[in-house]
Amino acid sequence: VRCGRVGGSSCGLGYLSQLFKNWLGALPCVRYSSVGQVAILRPRKKTTVPPSLSIIIPARNERGTLEHLLRRIPTFEGAKVEVIFVEGHSTDGTWDGIQSIILSYGGPMQIRAFQQSGSGKGDAVRLGLEHAQGDLVAILDADSTMPPEELLEFYEAYRRGDGDFLNGNRFHFRMERGAMRPLNKLGNIFFSRAVSFTLECSLGDTLCGTKVFRRVDYDRMRRWRKDFGDLDPFGDFELLFPAAVLGLGISDVPVHYKARIYGATNIHRFRHGLQLLWMLCVAFWRIKIGMPPRRHHGS
Repeated sequence: VRCGRVGGSSCGLGYLSQLFKNWLGALPCVRYSSVGQVAILRPRKKTTVPPSLSIIIPARNERGTLEHLLRRIPTFEGAKVEVIFVEGHSTDGTWDGIQSIILSYGGPMQIRAFQQSGSGKGDAVRLGLEHAQGDLVAILDADSTMPPEELLEFYEAYRRGDGDFLNGNRFHFRMERGAMRPLNKLGNIFFSRAVSFTLECSLGDTLCGTKVFRRVDYDRMRRWRKDFGDLDPFGDFELLFPAAVLGLGISDVPVHYKARIYGATNIHRFRHGLQLLWMLCVAFWRIKIGMPPRRHHGS
């Protein structure tokens, strides 16, 4: 119990209580002896009306995969679907390729395209989310390493009521040879376990590029950027952290992970790894320890 003032004088036990609650209570061994438990429950409801879907595809130097990728996007029966390409500073003619696809496409989906003024996948995802109009939003990497056909599994999982935030898990099935380098795999496993510990929820793969969630929930999640800052190079943590804290039901959806068939990865292992590690430290401080962000005077 926090102690304020006793007999008109300040009580130092309040600071000691805060120390035990915030710091010692977060330690792996001590935290399990806590007598307090918090559970967030909600009824599991199936959707009767097919929700509309916006598929955001960030693309940088991916011209050779886009047309093939678009043909493989499955049919979502009864749902209105839009595809939003976000191109970022490509050198292989990706933007011209997207324009050609839009002109020649005659299918049922609406296709739109935007060019980002910033850089990085995280910035591209934010731009796509600003323009998304669907009830649900899906993020799909342009390199086809996750088969686009499996988006239907995410969509149906949401309709069954399996979760509010569907997160891809590339580690459930055996990966295709050459799909992920050993050092990248170790890094992914580390971040998955560290984030799961910090958020106190089980996540099999925190850096999978495929995610599906409600657009209305993003309006709440994006407010967290003001506290965390522009730290996330990919946008995965920026979505997962607030989703967990807001009590959204996060569920893993197993996906098959394939080797890249065109171009080279845009991931810089060490630079991006350090950025993710710093954001994880900030999340541990803010979420696990419970320390508020530093406020500037006058804000």
